[in-house]
Amino acid sequence: MLDVVEIQKILPHRYPFLLVDKVTEMVQGEDIIAYKNISISEPVFQGHFPGHPIYPGVMILEGMAQAGGILALKSAGLSDEELQNKVIYFMSIDGAKFRSPVKPGDKLEYRIKVLKLRKNLIVLDGKAYVDDTLVSEAQLKAMVVDK
Repeated sequence: MLDVVEIQKILPHRYPFLLVDKVTEMVQGEDIIAYKNISISEPVFQGHFPGHPIYPGVMILEGMAQAGGILALKSAGLSDEELQNKVIYFMSIDGAKFRSPVKPGDKLEYRIKVLKLRKNLIVLDGKAYVDDTLVSEAQLKAMVVDK
């Protein structure tokens, strides 16, 4: 549905911190499914951990936040021009849990659902999966603001 070029028109993040490769499904105001292919060439694996590469939990949460940011910004009813003047700030991440390690070669799928949506505030239920196995979950709260 959205490739990385289209994602970069929505999010300000760039390599090495753009953590969403593709959006496969999205219903504005409701939910989004997106993914990131985890490669051994990720810079984070140089130090986490040499000889035993594990994708950091904080990066999984950031990927969920970025997928949620795409959903929030696309759900705000903004024109493409207005979208260029907005950014999303995450206010809180609650109930974060990590259930299974994510390793190079995994396809990390973010499944994000809207719990609450107001004009500039969004509360999301975030889950991350590898091969339909839940690897992480959290509740995310964010605000859409002017740049």
